[in-house]
Amino acid sequence: MPPMFTVAPETLRICAWPDAVIESLGHDPRSWYVETFWLGVLGPSTTWLLRRLVAGLEERPDGYELALADTARALGLGDRGGRHSPFLRALHRTVLFELAEPRPDGVLAVRRRLPPLSRRHVLRLPASLQEVHRCWQEEQLQLPSHDGQRRRSRQLALSLLELGENREATEHQLLRWRYHPAMAQESTAWAWDRHRMALAEATGG
Repeated sequence: MPPMFTVAPETLRICAWPDAVIESLGHDPRSWYVETFWLGVLGPSTTWLLRRLVAGLEERPDGYELALADTARALGLGDRGGRHSPFLRALHRTVLFELAEPRPDGVLAVRRRLPPLSRRHVLRLPASLQEVHRCWQEEQLQLPSHDGQRRRSRQLALSLLELGENREATEHQLLRWRYHPAMAQESTAWAWDRHRMALAEATGG
């Protein structure tokens, strides 16, 4: 694959790369799945870069300007120039693995979720992690239906709020229980609305 740049620019415009299928089935770059399995495929520099890019898109969904030298230093990759600098190699790898896509006018479209590993990527992992991934896949096949998971996650979120957890802690707990980030967010919002309504009725507000 040819490099993204012949001369590295000072800034790069980052925008979201929408994909309904991957955003439904995929994994947040900060998730257990990515840190456990994708990390060994992408390497730490590219994984941390993706975390930084997606966090930026959460704050600025319409896109933003990424200062390349500042980002390289923030990730501990230095700001040494040239096409073969550690930071630009990490940036190129996001494209190589089809997690980002260069667009015209200096724009880089970035996936907000990473797909499950393909078989060829799984085979690059140590044997111990391949076994963990196989067990994870089997667990996924045994999970209840999507509607059943949603009902369960909503019930858990409401219970946590009623026990005194705040909204952020409730969503984080659902993530620790390995609910999909989109489901954890939706269930927490649903439970928060009902929790507030119950409080208002109890206080006559």
